[in-house]
Amino acid sequence: MHPWERDARFLKKALKKGPPQYNVIVEIACTRSSDQLLGARKAYHSLFNRSIEEDLAFHIKGSERKLLVALVSAYRYEGSKVKEDTARSEAKALLNAINNGDKRKIVEDDEVVTILTARSKPHLKEVYEQYKKLSNKTITEDLEVELLLKEMMECLCTPQTYFTKIFDAALRDNANEGAKKALTRLVATQKGGEIKEVATKFEEQIEERVKGAYKDVLVGVLAKEG
Repeated sequence: MHPWERDARFLKKALKKGPPQYNVIVEIACTRSSDQLLGARKAYHSLFNRSIEEDLAFHIKGSERKLLVALVSAYRYEGSKVKEDTARSEAKALLNAINNGDKRKIVEDDEVVTILTARSKPHLKEVYEQYKKLSNKTITEDLEVELLLKEMMECLCTPQTYFTKIFDAALRDNANEGAKKALTRLVATQKGGEIKEVATKFEEQIEERVKGAYKDVLVGVLAKEG
């Protein structure tokens, strides 16, 4: 399956399953390049005769609708230029929104949505660092009660943290089927050194705890990445 079609089908399935799977939408929108995400949107339109934005707006009834629609609609600048003063200003805006607002409504804050969905990943990483200087905590630590936003920031700013959580949850002795599927999706769709570096830390657990066809899939895909 072409990666664009694969991602389009993941998005459709996540929408059908509802809020417990909205993290899949976040993962795809935040870990793909702008061109990859655009390709997935085109594939979705071709496969289902509707835009992903249209389906998100129709199916999602909760406060996260505005954020998720904006997130999949984004076409981020992918250059390396970062304006430190702008990043510092936006870090202050995020800090104020988190400290002064209702954490359950942060996902509806227009300024928060604009910062998280329109800025480049290098810029957001600088925002992350500036926030830490202002707060003495990371933004993900301050978003413990807002899981969707926390995972979004991890995928955008510290993807290794997000990848590590997926590996850890799936390789526990009592891991459920959902955690295993999340890991399979991750290793099948992520390319590059970051996923390989994280996977290396879990080689022993994969060898000891994973059995059968599931082990073959993980080992085979990760070997390709090597």
